[in-house]
Amino acid sequence: QVLLVESGGGLVQAGGALRLSCVASGSIFEIKTMGWYGQAPGKQRELVAGITSGGITNYADSVRGRFTISRDNAKNTVYLQMNSLKPEDTAVYYCNVYLRRRFESPYSNYWGQGTQVTVSS
Repeated sequence: QVLLVESGGGLVQAGGALRLSCVASGSIFEIKTMGWYGQAPGKQRELVAGITSGGITNYADSVRGRFTISRDNAKNTVYLQMNSLKPEDTAVYYCNVYLRRRFESPYSNYWGQGTQVTVSS
């Protein structure tokens, strides 16, 4: 069993900041990548930012320079610092973790329950 618990969403004015957190717990042998996806109303879920176990990051063009993803491997936690927020950043943000539960297990994707971020103009 693997559980992802997200926190940090909320309502903020344009130009403001939020910090999302996601903790992975349970039967985990190795986490390869961690990331955040956003799903705006009526749109598909899209990658916002990702980070490898070695710290290599990638960002959607729309957030590069404003958002920063980081992780604490010892705590199985990934963060998303969101600065200079815009109304178009409004979405449900989902944590995604690519991991294996045992040495002999295949890697699998796990998702958090989602946290709402609303940016008012």
